[in-house]
Amino acid sequence: MFSRILIANRGEIALRIIRACREMGIETVAVYSKADREAPYLKLANKAICIGDAAPRDSYLRADRIIAAAEVADVDAIHPGYGFLSENADFTEQCRDSKIEFIGPSAESIRLLGDKAAAKALAKKAKVSVVPGSDGIVEDDEEALQIAGEIGYPVLIKASAGGGGKGMRIAHNEASMRTQIRNARTEALNAFKDDRVYIEKLIEEPRHVEVQILADQHGNCIHLFERDCTVQRRHQKLVEESPSTAINDKVREAMCKASVRLVQAADYFSAGTVEYVVDKHGNYYFLEVNTRIQVEHPVTELVTGIDLIKWMIRIAAGEKLTLRQKDIKPRGAAIEVRINAEDPEHDFRPSPGRIDTFRAPGGYGVRFDSHCSSNYSIVPYYDSMIGKLLVYGADRDEAIRRMRRALAEFEVGPIKTTIPIHQKIMDHTDFVSGNFDTGFIERAFGKK
Repeated sequence: MFSRILIANRGEIALRIIRACREMGIETVAVYSKADREAPYLKLANKAICIGDAAPRDSYLRADRIIAAAEVADVDAIHPGYGFLSENADFTEQCRDSKIEFIGPSAESIRLLGDKAAAKALAKKAKVSVVPGSDGIVEDDEEALQIAGEIGYPVLIKASAGGGGKGMRIAHNEASMRTQIRNARTEALNAFKDDRVYIEKLIEEPRHVEVQILADQHGNCIHLFERDCTVQRRHQKLVEESPSTAINDKVREAMCKASVRLVQAADYFSAGTVEYVVDKHGNYYFLEVNTRIQVEHPVTELVTGIDLIKWMIRIAAGEKLTLRQKDIKPRGAAIEVRINAEDPEHDFRPSPGRIDTFRAPGGYGVRFDSHCSSNYSIVPYYDSMIGKLLVYGADRDEAIRRMRRALAEFEVGPIKTTIPIHQKIMDHTDFVSGNFDTGFIERAFGKK
């Protein structure tokens, strides 16, 4: 087992990793930018090292500075958290070339699964259902038009190196196809320096469901069932829950087994998430694999009782999975909402600033993962997340009631937050009934 780990991240995920390491008897080294120098969680690490100015490109995205800090601090491994360098294959190689273990999958797996076209081809090989579309990258517009005509409009144009909705466009006919494929290529080039795109049939009234997996370096792989991430705005998740109301037990079993086949085909190890789109008939289609820990991982922890961060560390240290699939029995229901410093009444405009009032909810079945407190300032350089509010209940109805109670207790000011929109979501009849899709926020609240 490792004796000292550097955390190449910030905010609530840095604190989450520090806490897991302390329980495991592992020392931690936190890195921080000048904007984060007063972050309270830095005091909980055994050592803190400044790696640059506020802008991510000058700090948290500087692989050379992070590795230099790791060498100075004499760490055994680096945990990347999520975002920043967590899915950067080059960074993974640099860590291991420096004799520092990367707590995550191999660079080869990251490259393979990070390329959406290659991942789709692998899924087909592993007999995992994929959305009808192009066999890999579409080289020119005429080929794109031919494929779209064959699978039928509407179609979805997607950047091969994409994420977060960038490089993604919908075409409803041939005329819009000609325009939107150019737009998708341009946006993908600007965002990822890669203008390659592929085409899929647009699944109407879709649900977004993902399966959590754990795989060790000895060929063992298990799934930890699913999370539903359908409630989104502009492809950014707002609410996550488990179990999903979109699938039955038969579909759940098939989807989870398919996820294990896919990651094993990629020689994958560590924690990971296989994402699917589910249509209104319960058919599921592979979307992508996230080769890192997810923001919403605590949802799975609450329903399974399994600490995913600790298992990531154990797997990176070469330990075998001692968890057996037959012993993993999800219980109850869990819901997570992301509390962001944004103003939902004004197009989710960022609301950075100093927090004067901060009173987080508590009580039975409530978990709040956050790095914030009174007198903490939300700076404009990074993601606006204040924290992740989670509840657990014996069933979904109890979880919803508990979330309503927790949100009513939550006080943050004077900055604006997403608490009000989450209160509306928890009260909406379509959410309560489970009758919603990825267009729910726009239809229910007029939020694009």
